Amino acid sequence: MIYLMLLILVVTIGLFVWGKFTPDIVALISMLSLFLTGILTPTETLSGFSNPTVIMIAALFIIGEGIAQTGWTALAGKKFVEWAGKSVPKLLVIITLGAGVLSGFVSNTGTVATLMPLTISSAWSIGTLPSKMLLPVAFGSNTGGLLTLTGTPPNIIASNALVEAGFDGFSFFEFSLIGLPLLIIALVYFRYIGYRLLPNNKTNNKPVNIESTLHKWIEAYKVDDNYYRLRIRSLSPLINTKIGEWNLEKEYNVTLIRIKRRHPNVLKKIHAFEEFPDPQTELYYHDIITVKGETEAINRLMITFRLGLLPLEAITDELKHNLINQEVGMTEIIVNPNSMLVGRNYKVGNFFKRYGIQLLAASRNNKPLLDKEITVKAGDAFLIRGTWEHIDDLKKQHENLVIIGSPEGMAKNIESLNLKSYIALGTLILMILLMVFKIVPGAMAALICAGIVLLTGCVPISKAYKGISWTSVVMIAAMIPMGIALQKTGTAQLIASSLVNSLGSIHPLALLGGIFLLTTTFSQVINNSATAVLMAPIAILAANTLDLNPAPFMIVIAISASTAFLTPIGTTTNAMVMTAGGYKFMDYMKVGAPLLFLLFITTLILVPIIWPF
Repeated sequence: MIYLMLLILVVTIGLFVWGKFTPDIVALISMLSLFLTGILTPTETLSGFSNPTVIMIAALFIIGEGIAQTGWTALAGKKFVEWAGKSVPKLLVIITLGAGVLSGFVSNTGTVATLMPLTISSAWSIGTLPSKMLLPVAFGSNTGGLLTLTGTPPNIIASNALVEAGFDGFSFFEFSLIGLPLLIIALVYFRYIGYRLLPNNKTNNKPVNIESTLHKWIEAYKVDDNYYRLRIRSLSPLINTKIGEWNLEKEYNVTLIRIKRRHPNVLKKIHAFEEFPDPQTELYYHDIITVKGETEAINRLMITFRLGLLPLEAITDELKHNLINQEVGMTEIIVNPNSMLVGRNYKVGNFFKRYGIQLLAASRNNKPLLDKEITVKAGDAFLIRGTWEHIDDLKKQHENLVIIGSPEGMAKNIESLNLKSYIALGTLILMILLMVFKIVPGAMAALICAGIVLLTGCVPISKAYKGISWTSVVMIAAMIPMGIALQKTGTAQLIASSLVNSLGSIHPLALLGGIFLLTTTFSQVINNSATAVLMAPIAILAANTLDLNPAPFMIVIAISASTAFLTPIGTTTNAMVMTAGGYKFMDYMKVGAPLLFLLFITTLILVPIIWPF
């Protein structure tokens, strides 16, 4: 049975390395093989899908998505880049530190996804190349995951393995005792050594960020023409009336786009913003109305209704601050020849309740259409505004409309904050407190907080499910039976005995080093979660055989499973920056090997001091 188990283990690792199938498929094949060969019972085979570790990790993805969707990661990423100014070394340190700190609370993948476009654009703007910055972001996020219990799945797996073996698990911030020194080592390394080893790869991947997208729209659609903000003054006849009473479109040829409420008494009764005013919307004293119309029409409107003109910011900032936020966004669509919209007449500036969108501007043959009413033709491009959810739904409702770019990606790069932003942040803090004070089990704490994020609308349920990396969740669930099989067949005992006999007889430190090297070797070619699942039972058995405290060995597994610095396939974050930085396989070896050596030495020095044998 041991030989059969070893064969399945070797084939599983081989399939991970080969890369022909996705990691979740490989894990499922391995799980089913254990059942079909009679090594595991049906209950044991499916046990991973009810494991608290898997449930916690899925919930953490939802919480992380809440942080990303409500603007915190985008805001943090932007601030890191702003602080760097024009200094390349300063930017390098800030993005590495930023990636490390963020990944302690948000998934490594989410951290890199947020910081990557900002890092690329900043690298170009200060006169360096993205290839000089992106590997530090990836490696910094991998290292920073060691700051907290939930920073990366191997931490949770290692802690839960201790609990299942009858020992105390790790507290929420206990990992930071080793994670913080390792992150500092990584910072110093990239500042003085790693930067010189990073390649100078020229790439043509300047990202389209919000500012550049808005500039493009301003030029293509002439959005900056006839755009004004007006304040309703105390003697205005508009006060306490409905928009429909005045017929502003027909009588004054002016489109009312948005209303901002400012009077304290009004704010007690209604929301601060009316993003899509309709004829039934009431106007109040001190409201700021955003309108679009010819200068003469605006002057007539101001005189007739006693309105004050407010100064505009630079038009890009004006659009970004006043027309786009966490709830409402803009995007560009193109009409296909088969669209039902072709031949229909639409007024620019109108809000269409049926679709939940506002038509801001139109373009035909790359030239802006300045007419108030447009007859739609195939190939017409429109700039629309609506809630991010409605923009997303529009494509489902009209398959013959092409949405340009990624509204969802743009939404995550809005750094303005709102009430939901603070709810999401408060939920994250609540989860940390529940775990730190052990009020409820970790999985329950994550589930409770994920539920709050969903119920408060910080993340729509559809986007929450999209935010979960199901490949990772299924892979971990399917790999947990492998750990059971390793113990059930005695294979874990065999490997542990080999380690004990060869290294444990020398010194516990030698055994610790051997486990680190074996784990990090696996992590270079297979997923770090799968590596942690494989190595956890082996390490615990080896520690028990020598009557040693298993805690230092489990900490080492968590650390070494997160040191996939030598290949682009070891972690998703490494793969994410490969194309963007123009990296080759050997770039990872060249930059990653010295860092891996430094972390290896630091770990062997500090871990036995912090967690004695």
